[in-house]
Amino acid sequence: MAFAQSSWPLKQPLKFAFAELTAIDVLTVELSSGDLRGRGEGVGVFFRGDTPETGAKALAALGEGFVDLETAKTVCSRLASYAARNALDCALWDLQCKLGVNPIRRLIGSREGPVDTFETISLGEPGAMAEAARKVAGNRLKLKVNGPGIVDQVRAVKGARGDAILMADANQDLSFERLQEVVPALAEMGLVLLEQPLPAGQDACLSGFQSPVPLCADESCFSAADVVALAGRYDAVNIKLDKAGGLTGGLAVLAEARRHGLRTLVGCMAGTSLSMAPALALAAMCDFADLDGPLLLADDYDNAAQYENGAVRAPPAQFWG
Repeated sequence: MAFAQSSWPLKQPLKFAFAELTAIDVLTVELSSGDLRGRGEGVGVFFRGDTPETGAKALAALGEGFVDLETAKTVCSRLASYAARNALDCALWDLQCKLGVNPIRRLIGSREGPVDTFETISLGEPGAMAEAARKVAGNRLKLKVNGPGIVDQVRAVKGARGDAILMADANQDLSFERLQEVVPALAEMGLVLLEQPLPAGQDACLSGFQSPVPLCADESCFSAADVVALAGRYDAVNIKLDKAGGLTGGLAVLAEARRHGLRTLVGCMAGTSLSMAPALALAAMCDFADLDGPLLLADDYDNAAQYENGAVRAPPAQFWG
């Protein structure tokens, strides 16, 4: 097993309710079996203190390799670092595909073809967000919003892009009182999802609340074990491989969400096409995708995911899966 850390600058800063990013740091894992290799990428969950650096330390403690794939899977499932678990799990799936005869989508029962993805509009003044929205070719826009400005931000983008399907991500910046105030106006503007309006751990008040805008859990949903408590509070969950523990964990969240009648959005912590490839395989089985990470980067891998007019085609199997 080999692993490395790298940093990928953004085209421009990405701002949301509680942070601003200028680059995405990633952890890459590579596993080899003979001449074949499997790769995976993890970003980690920075708001829980998990980074590629902490992931690299966790992997260094494992030694140089594993006896077999099953041993590697068991070790991976026990890793506490989100970045390390995602990167290693996705490398294992990639290697399994290359050792066998089935590409990833056939292996997990996912459909072939491109996936429609939302594209991110960074948090800013309403006019600036509207101008950014005009420059997006696709018609699915995800707006980074905050509690004080959410209605004006969505209204400005709606005015600029009346053709677009809009969802908004509040990143935990609303109170329950503010949520109740704004959802009627957001519903009138046709918002299809409002992501994580309340702070994680403070969403019990959503039980029984009939929101006219579908609510999606993000920071409140990490693993399949979290899903049962979200049913009756949220309408959908955001599955991110870094949170869930790679593609294995993402598939488990999807199965549990289906069992409880929740819709599913596959998101990302940004990242390169190496992060997007396994997420795209999962997203083809879900209701929504927010996998525009490489579009935010100043550069990406060669032979990478292909984006055109709001649709993304996964990299070829030789790249991943």
